[in-house]
Amino acid sequence: MSGLRIWLIFVPWILYWVVFMAISNSTALLFSGQGAQKVGMGSSLYENSTLARDIYDRADDILGWSLSEASFQGPEELLTETRVCQPALFVMGYALYAILKEDGRLDGLKAVIGLSLGELTALAAAEAFDFETGLRLVAERGRLMQQACAQTKGGMASLIGGTVAEAENLCAEFDIDLANLNCPGQTVVAGPVDRIEAALAAAKERGVFRMVVPLKVAGAYHSRLMEPAREGFADYLAECDVKKPSLPVYSNTHAKVLEDPPAIREALTRQLVSTVRWEDCMRNAATLGIDVFYECGPGKVLSGLARRTNKTWKMNSLAEYSDLNR
Repeated sequence: MSGLRIWLIFVPWILYWVVFMAISNSTALLFSGQGAQKVGMGSSLYENSTLARDIYDRADDILGWSLSEASFQGPEELLTETRVCQPALFVMGYALYAILKEDGRLDGLKAVIGLSLGELTALAAAEAFDFETGLRLVAERGRLMQQACAQTKGGMASLIGGTVAEAENLCAEFDIDLANLNCPGQTVVAGPVDRIEAALAAAKERGVFRMVVPLKVAGAYHSRLMEPAREGFADYLAECDVKKPSLPVYSNTHAKVLEDPPAIREALTRQLVSTVRWEDCMRNAATLGIDVFYECGPGKVLSGLARRTNKTWKMNSLAEYSDLNR
């Protein structure tokens, strides 16, 4: 057998080993939050993976409505609804995780982190609860948050540039809440629409921030206006079986590892009305010696935030089935 033919035989195995090792050594998985959704999300997973197809079919049965159809076909207005969007992102993120696990490519998994609702996906990946429990939790969370949005007139805005202290001062002045600390130079505020509008007008006039951008959202997430949802979710979560996670999961509320069921319940309920400290979550996870972060979701939002935090971090976005096999 010629040397060329021998080389051609071994090339596929060499390529597989390179990919396998790349996703097996000191990795962390990141799970998307609301806002990352887009019509068609998860369709390539469903078409190409028997495991993903089973997960989506189970989700449809558990929910009693076709999450797969809403994810794959939309329309966008439906997929954007909080009650639909949140379980759709949970199922896609979990399917990506499950495929990687089935393929034996998570031996080096050091941590899992999720933005907002993605924290529940992370906890499911860390076996704090099973898939069905996680999906029911997310569905109830989305229902309660949508209900809270309907009861209040809230809004959110992104502040680009400026410091955290300047964002906090703006919140104190206009009695609104600091919803997200995403990365250096990007914060999000939330509160009643009239106060958000007044705060943005003042910020523009003073030129403290490079940009102020109103967000197209149904309500004021991670603010006091979500208190009705927090109360309802706490009651629902109290009845669910929660276990100690099998690997580190960083809480959005304090950016520390969640170690036991009481801490998980407290963090998930408080998260609804508290600041999401995403930048701190990423920085703390990086201290574990992570070689590469894998974003499990339909876009590259989390990868973008990470690059603005630390350009040396290696990021890889997994949205399509082909992304898992490149």
